[in-house]
Amino acid sequence: MAKYLAQIIIVGAQVVGRAFARAVRQEFAASRAAADARGRSGRQSAAATSISGMSLQEAQQILNVTRLNSTDIQQNYEHLFKVNDKTVGGSFYLQSKVVRAKERLDEEVQIEEMDRVRKEQTKQSDT
Repeated sequence: MAKYLAQIIIVGAQVVGRAFARAVRQEFAASRAAADARGRSGRQSAAATSISGMSLQEAQQILNVTRLNSTDIQQNYEHLFKVNDKTVGGSFYLQSKVVRAKERLDEEVQIEEMDRVRKEQTKQSDT
């Protein structure tokens, strides 16, 4: 009996250890992604986050997009907006979160486009 109890304790500790390690890896990845986002466009992105009240990562999670692709953002927005429509039993709160997430991602796409244009102008002026 004691042997089985010891095995249960060991297996339980292994499961908890793996779950903790996975949580640490996920937190590290989220931290790295946040640092990349801050470094990418710096002040403009931070300003957009403070104005909209939603971080870029949160907006990407809400609309389920990993890259800032306008077509993916628009498709996911339209789907989630329709699904969360109050007339079909959805939630107005969730629908408003979807709208805010799209606004935040649109701002970020615009910031990236402005950065790209500036870089191209800098390259042209250097040559």
